[in-house]
Amino acid sequence: MLRMYRKQAGMTQEQLGFEAGVERNYVSMLELGQRQPTVGTLFSLAKALQVRPSILVALLEERLEASSNP
Repeated sequence: MLRMYRKQAGMTQEQLGFEAGVERNYVSMLELGQRQPTVGTLFSLAKALQVRPSILVALLEERLEASSNP
């Protein structure tokens, strides 16, 4: 979900990281599912992407439910 919103915003991982106050490689790890953000980081990323954090969480929840139901 993060990558989708970042690309829609026309941002690079470096730009998103700068705006959210995190390292570019951390953004990459989040997008690859190798790391999970804290609630504070989620809010920072959402603010940088100009989207509500609840939207990111809801979309992720939908995706996880869809992948667990055959």
